[in-house]
Amino acid sequence: MNERTIQLVEKLTTIPSPTGNTYEIIAFIQNYLNKLGYEAKKTNKGSLMVTVKGTNHQKQRFVTAHVDTLGAMVRAIKPNGRLKLDLIGGFRYNAIEGEYCTVHTDQGKISGTILMHQTSVHVYKDAGTAERNQENMEVRIDEKVHTKDETKALGISVGDFISFDPRTEITANGFIKSRHLDDKVSVAILLQFLKKINDEKVSLPYTTHFYISTNEEIGYGGNSNISDKVVEYLAVDMGAMGDDQQTDEYSVSICVKDGSGPYHYEMRKKLTQICEDNAIPYQLDIYPFYGSDASAAMAAGADVRHALIGAGIEASHAYERTHEESITATEQLIEYYLLSNMLD
Repeated sequence: MNERTIQLVEKLTTIPSPTGNTYEIIAFIQNYLNKLGYEAKKTNKGSLMVTVKGTNHQKQRFVTAHVDTLGAMVRAIKPNGRLKLDLIGGFRYNAIEGEYCTVHTDQGKISGTILMHQTSVHVYKDAGTAERNQENMEVRIDEKVHTKDETKALGISVGDFISFDPRTEITANGFIKSRHLDDKVSVAILLQFLKKINDEKVSLPYTTHFYISTNEEIGYGGNSNISDKVVEYLAVDMGAMGDDQQTDEYSVSICVKDGSGPYHYEMRKKLTQICEDNAIPYQLDIYPFYGSDASAAMAAGADVRHALIGAGIEASHAYERTHEESITATEQLIEYYLLSNMLD
């Protein structure tokens, strides 16, 4: 299943989906699931829900991954025809400096590059020291424009979405490099598991809702549409790597605490026991500046046991990387968990 998952990750990363403009990718996923015979229902917020009936319908599970990504909007059109940005999601301007991008207008798409205004070292003394902020960063569009009016005549306006070129690459030794692995790796894993359920006629012990959310990067996603029969809530997102982190690119990361507080202790112990019993490589970790759809659900008042797992992602919210071994470990944990009995 891993090779097919990686191919699906590559496909998903090619479809732009900044938070607020996820219609194209949701249509793709809905079509993918409908072809498998599922009834994928779109919520009013634009997310997707697939419910797989299990043996026990009175106690249910909720599993979510988010398809929305970091992005930007046109903040203003500058007098020279270039664009100011307003960021969507939690990242810094230096993470997108020099990146190719696409401006999504009502009339079509226009390519460009995100640059410092003071980029040329032959002209600007402060090219290396100037702060990367909204005033200094701009989009150089690939059109012959010199004025604000010329840019407006192309159909560009304030509020147009800007997506970043994912530059997806899969190396011969198993690395996947791309923007937006957060959280398209997890979405691909859930879609492949749904395909396996369909192809192999897998029976789940509990009715399980699979939710593809579209607003996680701005703080909410899978915090509504939760049945009062749901007992366990599993968010599948990325594992963050860095100093003092245990997470790596070769195992599944199980979060014990993020910026919202600790995750459910008993459910965490269950997940680690599954890994121990089935020789699944894993790491326990704390993500200090992080929130998930599971933590958003808790803040919204959901009475569920919540947990967060995911593949280890290097350089999160920048040009990210993971390895097929981490994807495999995450797939295995999800499958064993969803086929297991609930906590008493």
